[in-house]
Amino acid sequence: MYEPIMVTRTFLPPQEEYLQWVRQALDSHVLTNNGPIHKKLEEALRLRLGADHLLLTSNGTIALQLAIRTFGIKGKVITTPFSYVATVSSILWEGCIPVFADIDPNTCCIDPACIEELIDKDTTAILATHVYGIPCDVEAIEAIALRYGLKVIYDGAHAFGTLYKGKSLTSYGDACTLSFHATKLFHTVEGGAVVLHSEAHEKKMRLQRSFGHIGDEHYELGINGKMSEMHAAMGMAVLPHIEVVIRDRKRISGSYDEQISGLDLCRPVIPENTKYNYSYYPILFADESRLMKAMKGMAEMDVHTRRYFYPSLNQLPYVERTSTPVSEQIATRVLCLPLYAGLDESGIERVMTSLRNSLV
Repeated sequence: MYEPIMVTRTFLPPQEEYLQWVRQALDSHVLTNNGPIHKKLEEALRLRLGADHLLLTSNGTIALQLAIRTFGIKGKVITTPFSYVATVSSILWEGCIPVFADIDPNTCCIDPACIEELIDKDTTAILATHVYGIPCDVEAIEAIALRYGLKVIYDGAHAFGTLYKGKSLTSYGDACTLSFHATKLFHTVEGGAVVLHSEAHEKKMRLQRSFGHIGDEHYELGINGKMSEMHAAMGMAVLPHIEVVIRDRKRISGSYDEQISGLDLCRPVIPENTKYNYSYYPILFADESRLMKAMKGMAEMDVHTRRYFYPSLNQLPYVERTSTPVSEQIATRVLCLPLYAGLDESGIERVMTSLRNSLV
């Protein structure tokens, strides 16, 4: 019997490093409500990402909802059909209408040319995902937004650690949200954050994240979107290891790159001027039947893959069906291989052997 190789495995710091932070929380008896560890993690992430304003949240979906709410976005939001479902769920949950623009077949990110042709008088924003940590065409999207007076929110759930033109990918747009779910390369078990660029927006979101009140003074509608001290403690313990985590994921990705070069597979293109974070390892098959054969064959060797992202979100049963042929086609052909810090050479070899055998 093989030990299973999962598509991802949560990086855990040495237990004592985490427990040091937990003991601080327990000793203080402050376990939530913007406690001292929460504040330390916010400041550490501001420095790490070069962000003027950053707020932690209880998860990445709440981060998206708060961003939509903070900027007063209403009506139609142009978004990508190729992302995790939380991207479109957040738009719907906030009472907005998602309008799906097709994707660039090279990067799998939203195609700016498709955005512009969908804009009408009811369009107020663009919500784009840096898919797999690959940068969207941020310059083209910014130009469109300026031309039509639209807000831009980036779903940066995959983007932690990616640099574009020397800056964190979170620096672009009116806001960029992050997910710190346990499957992400930087995590707090559950959690997220929003990067903002003005004190006014930070102040507004801070209120909305904490029920809309300060003490007994109530200012506006809010929710409970705060991160607990226990989750912030995990973030403080994980953060010092993040460069090692990215470096190890780069090693694994490089080994995969060498071994798939002779196979009938292709990969998304990473734009120039990008320092990538190696958050995923997606491969594209010629068609869905080959993908399904590969999934089955690899699972027989206890190598577990995942169809990130399937189905194309414009095909969900609770949205208005529209045609995005590139996204629909890629969603049927893309599969992510196991990628996580600590996957050793024997594990990599089993992944590749199972993949090669399934393609015969």
